[in-house]
Amino acid sequence: MKEKVYHNLKPIYNKDSKVLILGSMPSKISREVGFYYANKTNRFWKVMEELFGEKVETNEEKGNLLIRKKIALWDTIKSCDIVSSSDSSITNVQVNDINLLIKNRSIKVIFCIGKKSFELFNKYIKVDIPVYYLPSTSSANASKSLNELVNEYRVILNYLY
Repeated sequence: MKEKVYHNLKPIYNKDSKVLILGSMPSKISREVGFYYANKTNRFWKVMEELFGEKVETNEEKGNLLIRKKIALWDTIKSCDIVSSSDSSITNVQVNDINLLIKNRSIKVIFCIGKKSFELFNKYIKVDIPVYYLPSTSSANASKSLNELVNEYRVILNYLY
């Protein structure tokens, strides 16, 4: 059954962030836990660990890794109607103010994770920096192995150094 859901996580960023990664909407588990990609089956944090050669276990360690690597993390959607965590069920979308986040920051590129994030970003948000699609790290995207995801996410490194 669809429910109206509001984004309840603050963006992770600071003034030195160079890359902004946007998901669609936090999963039901992430909303309950209060942190991004909290579902153990989601491979986002495993991809980050592989990219940067660091193990992160606590939410504090995860947030600190992104800040140290100059990566900002947020989501495209501010509120929507959704069934559980299913991106394909999303309707009645309001988007986050991405322009406010990138204003007065060093962000030079945006990566949208998953088709829904990319689709909604392109439909509702206009920015003056490049925006690219990256495949979802969700277990629902089983067609991509962890190694394949890591290889595709390596493009992020080109914008950090």
